[in-house]
Amino acid sequence: MTDRKKDHIELAFRSQMKDALIDERFYYEPMLSSHSKADDTTFTFLGKDMQTPIWVSSMTGGTELAGKINRNLARACAEFGMGMGLGSCRSLLDSDEYFSDFDVRSIIGDDLPLYANLGICQLEELIQKKKISKIIRLVGRLRADGLIIHINPMQEWLQPEGDRINQSPIESLEYLLDEVDFPIIVKEVGQGMGPESLRALLHLPLQAIEFAAFGGTNFAKIELLRNSDSQIQLFEPLAQIGHSANQMTDWVNEIVAGDDQVKCKEIIISGGIHNFLDGYYLMEKSTLPAIYGQASSLLKHAKESYEELRAYLESQRKGLQLSKSFLRVRK
Repeated sequence: MTDRKKDHIELAFRSQMKDALIDERFYYEPMLSSHSKADDTTFTFLGKDMQTPIWVSSMTGGTELAGKINRNLARACAEFGMGMGLGSCRSLLDSDEYFSDFDVRSIIGDDLPLYANLGICQLEELIQKKKISKIIRLVGRLRADGLIIHINPMQEWLQPEGDRINQSPIESLEYLLDEVDFPIIVKEVGQGMGPESLRALLHLPLQAIEFAAFGGTNFAKIELLRNSDSQIQLFEPLAQIGHSANQMTDWVNEIVAGDDQVKCKEIIISGGIHNFLDGYYLMEKSTLPAIYGQASSLLKHAKESYEELRAYLESQRKGLQLSKSFLRVRK
């Protein structure tokens, strides 16, 4: 008791807050709830029951640490009831060398969402070669629920060894949807998408759209930094182009409210989600059912140890629980 009061006195001066620091996104409502026990409420998303509204956004491909990272992430999904998108599975199309790095269904379990992942350039190439069967085989071997297609024209353009997209991604997606019977998710890779691209995707019978908005890991910027100094100076302004998760949530809400052709019914809000407050705010703001995705924050902990990853996710879950109890979003 004495130590606590002493702490209060010593910390009082350090804890002074200015009006300018108020988070204007929320109403704080302390009168309407209790400190509830751990929330074990399940909800349905991507056709499966989940317990925590955090999505493991696709992040690792055929790197030396990919196996460890994916296994840690899959283990966390199993414990916390989350879904997971694998990193690019391009290397598995023609070789089994790295298959074990991605083969995590037995870890995450059968009851939670697990999605394979390919780029739009690989999809376009397989369509041209009439080898969609390779995609079907990939999803089957990984025992995945479906496939994520990442759309990355800016990244490919800035990548020194990048591929070129020869037709609009919407055309390739329409073809794929006609050829497969498993769910498809479409995402960007760190710059987000404008309203017309979102509208075009919402008109397709996709399982979900993942934003991968500006504000998080930006793969166009990553590729830009791999170029020569002259190329960096020339194209650096492009790395500043993009759309925030907040902007994209507003656009999707506007489209859904006024467009009866919307077929996609769920979204994964990612890109610049730094903590549970960001995620809670945007999920509550969304008209469509939504969860939020994280990549770099999870990657940082997953590459170290499972215990570190677990501690991080436990803190995020407690933050979400507190937010749900006492915060109301100012829409």
